[in-house]
Parts: sequence; structure tokens; C-alpha cells
Amino acid sequence: MDSVRNMGNSEQEFSLLLTLSKEDPLYEKKRKLLDARGFDHDIRFFLSSSHATFKSFISAARIIEMDEAELYFAGVDVLQPVDFYSPTNELKSLNSLLSHIDFSLNSALSNKMEQLLRQLKGETVDVIRVYGDKNRDEAKIETCNCRAENLLLQWGKEHGLKTKLQIAHVEGAGRGAVAVEDLTIGDTVLEIPESIIISEEHVYVSEMFEILKRMDDISAETMLLLWSMKERHNPESKFKFYFDTLPKTFNTGLDFGVEALTALEGTLLFDEIIQAKEHLRSQYDTLCPLLCRDHPDVFQPEFYSWDQFLWACELWYSNSMKVIFTDGKLRTCLVPFAGLLNHSLCPHVLHYGRVTSSTKSLKFALSRPCRGGDQCYLSYGNFSGSHLITFYGFLPKGNNFYDVIPMEIDVPQADDSGNHDWTTHMVRGTWLSSNHEILNYGLPPTLLNYLRSALKDAEQPKDSNINIDNEREVLETLYSIFNPMMEGHGDPDNPHWESPSWDVKLALEYKDLERRIISSVLQSCLTGLEMLQLIESKHQ
Repeated sequence: MDSVRNMGNSEQEFSLLLTLSKEDPLYEKKRKLLDARGFDHDIRFFLSSSHATFKSFISAARIIEMDEAELYFAGVDVLQPVDFYSPTNELKSLNSLLSHIDFSLNSALSNKMEQLLRQLKGETVDVIRVYGDKNRDEAKIETCNCRAENLLLQWGKEHGLKTKLQIAHVEGAGRGAVAVEDLTIGDTVLEIPESIIISEEHVYVSEMFEILKRMDDISAETMLLLWSMKERHNPESKFKFYFDTLPKTFNTGLDFGVEALTALEGTLLFDEIIQAKEHLRSQYDTLCPLLCRDHPDVFQPEFYSWDQFLWACELWYSNSMKVIFTDGKLRTCLVPFAGLLNHSLCPHVLHYGRVTSSTKSLKFALSRPCRGGDQCYLSYGNFSGSHLITFYGFLPKGNNFYDVIPMEIDVPQADDSGNHDWTTHMVRGTWLSSNHEILNYGLPPTLLNYLRSALKDAEQPKDSNINIDNEREVLETLYSIFNPMMEGHGDPDNPHWESPSWDVKLALEYKDLERRIISSVLQSCLTGLEMLQLIESKHQ
């Protein structure tokens, strides 16, 4: 990270330097977008004007912090770039600026430099606070008699756990973690010692490791899964208090019954659940029966049934975290107490994946303020609703910018002019777009440009800014792709589901979401065709 630079004697030459790492797997696409937005390779921001510096820095940071989906929907060739890509991107960008400021304050060379930095920090903190207030969760919080959770907390504190959270019952979400006092950006709300994190090291000292290490192509994650299937039943386990807090059923998409799956036919979620269960069943059939047959003293059959295996898979899917330990190794882990924090599209905690070497603990610090009595949220990741239902068992509230429908486009290959860097394409709800004008329509610019090139008629005259015939063919092609999808989703008001079970209710909520996305794409196509017709009539 670069500190503030003093380029000369003038206070106007104090600056921040922002860089895009060449190690970023999306470097070329981000560099191309930064170039299109007018940013140099050395992105320097002068501190003479706090507000102007803030706006410029955040614009560049948003691009640097983008993931692949955000890059896709941003579009390089958009004439009017947007100022918002997703809640997590916004929080990451704002916190990136704060990190640069805090780093620079530690090496400020003059009082004037420090004054400028503190002014910029104040403005940034205010923006984060206001943004957080706009996205404040209004869920009803109730004190619960969480005996198992309180015992886990007590056990954790005896081993060095520190927290400013307490467990409560959250309406519509079950358990959640609530702030016991007003907390601000940078506060550590949870600190968990490395010694109570469940990782592969516990498998290596167990009796089953001598058997598992002789197996070909078995991963550390699979070993952990098999270990946890048995350890949950061990009354002498070091992690007994943790296992006692886990539910008997996780109620994820992997638990959906026949009626729920029937309701989902034709959706992305249906395919995701079926493929996941087929994979897990194949993995189970390959592992557990043979281990129980050949080593029944270690792999007792009553602990290794299909239901027990599925439970363990759901545990690791919904509660595991990727953690970098003090030895530098990245491990898949279960983190006691941290799993009680729920997910949000606008989380309080964004970064929590590295054990601090000085304290040998995993710290969860706030990226936005959290008021006392409010639920404190993590980000589980930038996942679609179908993924969150399949592996976590819920559909998040609000607009999820990662609810996308991937596309298979059967059109001629686009030209190789270098303008099309994407091999896969997707759409999302067009209500998330801020540009519904001609040539945009609320649809992904990357997709539109790909189709324009793929469907372009070489004989079409180029004396107009808008190629009417090409635009019409693009929109008609998209309509022809999504109209059959809409027909396959059936009637939204099916009276058959009057008192649905939990899984049917969740399935119907998801199907309605996918139906709304498809409907918005179709409506954007129709509106765009009307725009083209209006333009064409004016030129006749």
C-alpha cells in the first residue's frame, strides 16, 4: 500500500496512490475498464480538494474491488458509467480508502498533511455511516434462552474467545448475533483463538487418519467431513459444546422433498440441487460403505449412514470458512461461534479470513457501524439465491446483484476484433440497471455488444449512429431465448400450494424470483423494440 506522497512544497501536491495488482486474475479486464474511465496506470489522487479526491478514489476503487459478475455488468463501452455496482463492492471500496488513509496517517510528514487526511477520513466515515443506515436491518430481535449457545460462549471464553456480541432469536432467521453496544468501523466484534478452530490438523491426530492417508485422491476436506460425522457423537470431544449447538437438520435445498422439487422444475435451482445430490450420493457410495465394511471398529456403521453423511455435508457447506493460518496455509475450517452470524447483502463484516500472527487469533472487524441491539452480519460470499438456498437454506432479502441467469447463445461467433473478452454470458433483473435508454434497455452492455457483433450484417450501411436492423435482431434474439423460459415457469398463482411446507415455500419464493428476472428481460426487449420502431417512424 502506498502512503501519502508529498510531490513538492505545495500542499496541493499531497496525494494518495492507488494501484491495481498485476496478480489480480481479472487484471486485464479491470485495466481495460480503468483506461476507459480515464484512469492512468499510476492512479494518483491529490488531497487539495477532499470531496473531489473522495469521488475519484472511490470510482477507481470500485473497479479494482470488482468480481467477475460486477465487471460483466459494468461494461467497458458504456457511455454513461454507473456509480454503484453492488453493496459489497461499495463497502469494500469505501473501506479501501479508509485503509489507505489510516496507513498514510501513520507516516504523515506535516500537520497540513495530517489535517487533509483526517478531513478525508471524516468524509469517508460519514458516507459509510449513512450508507449503512439506509441498509439497516429492521428484523425483530428477541432475547432467547439459548442454553447450548451460552455454554459454547463460556467454553470459548475459557479458551481465549472475545466478543461484543450476544446470541438472540431473529424473526425469520432463527439464531443470530446481536451487538451488545454501539460499535464503529474497525471495532473487533469477535476474536477467536486459533486453538479452537476446527481444521484438518485434528484429523491428522485421530485414529482414522492412518486409514485415510492410504486412500488415493482423498482431500483434506473429505477427511474432515468423515471425522466430523464421528466426532459429533463423541461425549469426550474437545468440541462437544460446539456440536451441541448444531441443528439436527439444516433445512437446505439438499433436504428438499418431492413436492418442493416438483415446484422447481424448469429453474436453475432445480438443476443445482439435483446435480449436488447426485454428486454427494456418488461420493458417499464410493467412501462410506467400504470404510464401514473394512474398518468397522473405526467407522461404525451407525455413524456413517447416508443421512449422517448428508448432515455433515450440509454442516461444512453452510458453516465452513477458508482461513489462512499463521503458518501461511489456507485451510477449510469450522469456526465455533462465528457460524452463528447470519449473512447479509450489506454486511457489517467483510474480511475475516486470516489469523493474526501477533495474537494467534481470527478477528472479525466491522466494515460499517453496528448499533447496540442490531444484528451483526457477515458476508458468506457473492452468491446467487440458488446457491444460497442449495447450500445454506435461505433466500436473502433485498436486491441480490448476483442473482443471474447464465445463457447459452446459439448465434454465429462474434468477430475477433478484441472487443469481446467474455466466453460466458448472463442476465439479471433489469430493475437493477440505471440505464434503460436506447442502446442499453436495462440489459447487460457486454451481452448486447456481443450479440451486435455476432448478428451484424456486413452489408448494413454505417451512416447512422444506430443500426436499427442490427438492434432489432439483437432484441428479437434475446426475446426468443427467454420467452420459452417464461412459458416453462407456469402460472405464478397456482392454487395447489395453499399451505406449503418450509421447503415448498422456499421453492416457490425462488421460482417467483426467477420468473421476475425473466419477465424483466422480456419487458426490456419489448420496450427496446418500441423505441426502435419510434425512431424508424421518425425517419420515414
